[in-house]
Amino acid sequence: MKLATFHLLFVLFASALSAAELPAAKPNIIFVLFDDMGYGQPKCYRDGTEFKTPNIDRVAKEGMRFTDAHSPSSVCTPTRYGLLTGRYPSRIGQYGVLTTYSPPIIAPTRVTVASLLKQQGYDTACIGKWHLGMNWNGKPGNENTIPVGTTLVSSPNAVGFDYFKGFTHARNIGTVIEQNKVVQHVKEVENQPLLAQTAVEFLNDPARTEKPFFLYLPLCPPHTPVVPAPEFIGKSGVTGKESIYGDWIYQGDYMLGQVLEAIDRQKLTENTLIIVSADNGAADRPYPPLRGSKSQIYEGGHRVPFLVRWPGKIKAGSVCDHTICLTDFIATTAEITGATLPENAGEDSFSILPHLLGTATSPVRDSIIHQDAKGTLSLRQGPWKLIFASTEKRELYHLQNDLSEATNVAEAHPEIVKRLTTLMQKLIDDGRSTPGAIMKNDKPINMVKKSEKNSRSKQKK
Repeated sequence: MKLATFHLLFVLFASALSAAELPAAKPNIIFVLFDDMGYGQPKCYRDGTEFKTPNIDRVAKEGMRFTDAHSPSSVCTPTRYGLLTGRYPSRIGQYGVLTTYSPPIIAPTRVTVASLLKQQGYDTACIGKWHLGMNWNGKPGNENTIPVGTTLVSSPNAVGFDYFKGFTHARNIGTVIEQNKVVQHVKEVENQPLLAQTAVEFLNDPARTEKPFFLYLPLCPPHTPVVPAPEFIGKSGVTGKESIYGDWIYQGDYMLGQVLEAIDRQKLTENTLIIVSADNGAADRPYPPLRGSKSQIYEGGHRVPFLVRWPGKIKAGSVCDHTICLTDFIATTAEITGATLPENAGEDSFSILPHLLGTATSPVRDSIIHQDAKGTLSLRQGPWKLIFASTEKRELYHLQNDLSEATNVAEAHPEIVKRLTTLMQKLIDDGRSTPGAIMKNDKPINMVKKSEKNSRSKQKK
């Protein structure tokens, strides 16, 4: 056979291979994180909701909706740490939220989703609310209005993000930072439209079609300040005292829509994995059947919406009922991109790729640790959830039969309490919940808080 003929046959054979047999391009990855959006707020999670969320619902229709997804904390800062590092925030002693001048809580040597993907050739960007601490080299000016031109010693660029534009936290939403410098002050109502425009410009960049990218888009809605732009006033259809709040949720959903439209225009949809979730439950009120809300250890504090769309990979309109956590993001991206996580990274991260592809025959994680804003911990395994309320009290709930956590069955099931307590101690002592070498927690973890009664007694002494 002549060489030219052989070459022609080889080309024809190669072209006949199915797409599944050829190496797939690394997908673009977008993570849209709503702030304080409760499990029961989007329509795709509760038919009777008063809120309008057409774009969240679109992602559910075109992708997969998870019914048992959890943030690693019931408040903002710890969750964001867990999301980007794949590690429970209790391991660094982070339970509450940071202030403007709080130092960074992600060590520059720690692998994050951004640094991992950057090593895999991705362009990485964070546009929105950071709330993981920044190093200002002091306290320049008023913490709510830091002077334009002030530079940062350490910004999100230090943990893997090529580009950052946003704000430190919701209480100084008017101070806009780009890369490592305060670039402008805006009215609160102007912040989210500005950052939505920035996200669209990022997606419209011709470079987006040339190499894979990771866009982390942490929004402000529906967290305070509740400041919908004028064009959204009255558009949600919510009436009464929650009308402005409804408009704010609708604006956040519209921002998601802007992202979806941008990747459609760029013809990036087919090769883009988009995740939509929230950092914790809704503020101030529970949404039945869940008990509790933001900052609490009950399901309403940390069970969150979680939706994933990946055309051609994830079955449209599918639902997953397995338990997952936002800490699972880094292990999932590692498996998708073929990256290897170091042993000292993603200690509490399990890849949910089998769930996304519909190939899982069992849950990818055996258990999950929850925490509230005051340091209360709980352990979930299967249908059981054990809350370590105090040294004298345990709360045990069978979520399959009692999702509302209405009946504490700890006294009726001492064997379950003992088993979960033993498991919890092991997860603490091992410094990880994934297989691997024992790691050291940055801060000691107390499984249970001392009771208020004992604390008051000691204070009197």
